[in-house]
Amino acid sequence: MGLHFTKEEFSKRKEKVLIKMKEHKIDALLMFRQESMYWLTGYDTFGYVFFQSLILDQKGNIILLTRAPDLRQAQNTSNIENIRIWVDKDGSNPTDDLKVILDELNLKGKNLGVEYEAYGLTGRNALRLNKSLENYCSIEDKSELITRLRVVKSTEEIKYVRKAAQLADLALDEAWKHAKAGVSESKILAEMNRVIFEGGGDYPANEFIIGSGKNALLCRYQAEKQILNKQDQLTIEWAGTYRHYHSAMFRTIPIGKADHKHYKMHEACVEALKNCESKLKPGNKIGEVFDIHAKTFDDLGFQKARMNACGYSLGTTFSPNWMDWPMLYTGNPYVIESGNVYFMHMILMDSENNLAMNLGETYLVNENGNERLGQQKLDLVVL
Repeated sequence: MGLHFTKEEFSKRKEKVLIKMKEHKIDALLMFRQESMYWLTGYDTFGYVFFQSLILDQKGNIILLTRAPDLRQAQNTSNIENIRIWVDKDGSNPTDDLKVILDELNLKGKNLGVEYEAYGLTGRNALRLNKSLENYCSIEDKSELITRLRVVKSTEEIKYVRKAAQLADLALDEAWKHAKAGVSESKILAEMNRVIFEGGGDYPANEFIIGSGKNALLCRYQAEKQILNKQDQLTIEWAGTYRHYHSAMFRTIPIGKADHKHYKMHEACVEALKNCESKLKPGNKIGEVFDIHAKTFDDLGFQKARMNACGYSLGTTFSPNWMDWPMLYTGNPYVIESGNVYFMHMILMDSENNLAMNLGETYLVNENGNERLGQQKLDLVVL
């Protein structure tokens, strides 16, 4: 069985969930988020693209409803003992199979929590679920019940985050080694991914972002791969990933020669990042971290070029993205805790001059403040 955590760790997590369920006065939790299933039981799959649900009731019973291809997946990667299969056939409705399980657990007329904020629960399946449970029980959206528990990392989890950070550092070494005029973005991606996999890492929850020239101003992956020009700019956002735990980094690398504005933008990014570091400590609200980021850029004249968020929590996440809850934007009331892990990205996109500058690092919050997990320099590297 490929469990990545001790029995004691899983037992503690389950107890925390049961305590929260009692506080929220729900008799059972219907999980649809793959992150919740992995965190609670070790279950590791991309089968959540189809209907599946992990049910936990107040008595501690855990039952997984999934498809046949994930039977052995659950047996080999999780501690789930009770696995039910719904059968693929024309007109099948797996919510009917789910209702049978709920009957077995005597949950008719009870209060159930549902993880609606889940990529595995499509709009169509949510409609089917609601219709199936209509006049059967009461349901509440409890999408963040487990998510709020996952945001504080345990000692066992932090080991994996640190390993992910080491892999991210290695990937940056490869980017610096291969990024030069005449080289394809594809080659750079290949080498960055190579060292992560050779280091025992995993696929990240979303694609690495890479772009040169005009595409250096993009904050998302896109399929065009370009050859670097003699004078160019290359933006890369990537993450080291280990046991699905992520540690992300962000850089813009001038090629050949940096524009004089690149230097000013980079200085602003470093200043903003340092100011954010000063706010990223227990007791502060994460909205305050964004506010100092915004003030720094605005005071330096970069208001039009900055974003409306400057990072987010990182942890164990599955496709389609590695962004976890909560996000760093103004007014976010979440109070920072020791054990939080955040990726803070300082992004400047100057569309008028077609110039980009990005700087991003992952931080572990501790009792004294925070620790930058990456070991690479923050200097502007021109290749």
